[in-house]
Amino acid sequence: MIFVIGGARSGKSSYAEKRVKEMQTSSNDVIYIATAIPTDEDMENRIKRHREDRSKEWHTLEQYKHFHKLEGNEKFNQAEILLVDCITIMITNLMFDFYTDFDSITNDQIVHLENEIEKEIIQLITICHRNDKKLVIVSNEVGYGLVPSYRLGAIFRDIAGRMNQLIASKATEVVLVTAGIPLRIK
Repeated sequence: MIFVIGGARSGKSSYAEKRVKEMQTSSNDVIYIATAIPTDEDMENRIKRHREDRSKEWHTLEQYKHFHKLEGNEKFNQAEILLVDCITIMITNLMFDFYTDFDSITNDQIVHLENEIEKEIIQLITICHRNDKKLVIVSNEVGYGLVPSYRLGAIFRDIAGRMNQLIASKATEVVLVTAGIPLRIK
């Protein structure tokens, strides 16, 4: 498993796609799991750009949860490599699946939310491992910025930071990308 992490617009997705192309042995070997959902015009434009940039030979699944269903997917069974882009968008989607009022969310609810997000991530990693799939995961590094001044931002940053640590601990390789330059840190 390769974990590619970096700041917004750091070049992490491009780097991850390049690595997958280098690992790929045939055109049917890759499933690209896109975790974004179009919530507004800006997100629609980001999704469109990512679709245009990725290889047309790859199979795309637009999915951010229920990874247990992958095992019944014929394309998953045939694939050698999964590229997941990106974990922080997945976390955002899952957060809003569970709750919408983050100003009054309780600490117990935050713990429950984080546990559910962790289950999805562990499920993805476990299914890929169990089915002998190479896994490349992309995520944003969220710890370099200012402390968010609003509760939703602080909750997101904390959960995303811990999930990044979890993924990095399980990865065989971790690459930090900044200004388009990859730096292997594990």
